Amino acid sequence: MLEQELARAREVRFEALARAVAVPLHRYLVRRADADAVDDILAETMLVLWRRLEDVPGLGEGPPVDADEVLPWCYGVARGCLSNARRAQGRRLRLVERLTRTAPPPDHAEADHTELHAALGTLNALDREVVELWAWEGLTPRQIAEVTRLTANAASIRLHRAKKRLAALLDRKNADHGGHETAEGRSNR
Repeated sequence: MLEQELARAREVRFEALARAVAVPLHRYLVRRADADAVDDILAETMLVLWRRLEDVPGLGEGPPVDADEVLPWCYGVARGCLSNARRAQGRRLRLVERLTRTAPPPDHAEADHTELHAALGTLNALDREVVELWAWEGLTPRQIAEVTRLTANAASIRLHRAKKRLAALLDRKNADHGGHETAEGRSNR
């Protein structure tokens, strides 16, 4: 019972502190932070105040709180939370900048895949799906079997035959297979 009473007394002290400092802290942050970050920084400030309630100078044991006594320390907490938010934002911006510098530029030149799409259109729906899962999604015959509910052997055979038909249609029997290993059509994978 004593523990509950102590917890409730702590809650009452914090609520009194929050009523006294929330509006001034909000004004302080509005003048110093981006509008979309103010509420988050204020919430972080209030969390720190809750955690360090016993450290707040000038905070008495009872609910009446003298704002002039507690505000300077609370402004210091808000200032620290604001600095943390600015550092985090800086890290995010540097990461985005680094990622955009290292990312290859998008290739806006459209490749003409008319022949390929026409050749794929000649396959039946299941064979076309097997080839697309292999080529576009990079799945192995065993994984294709799981997706299509075929056996691994049946998926491997369908993939092999469909690739042969496509190669014949495209007249590219010895072409590169898009980065896939040539043995991927076998069921032992």
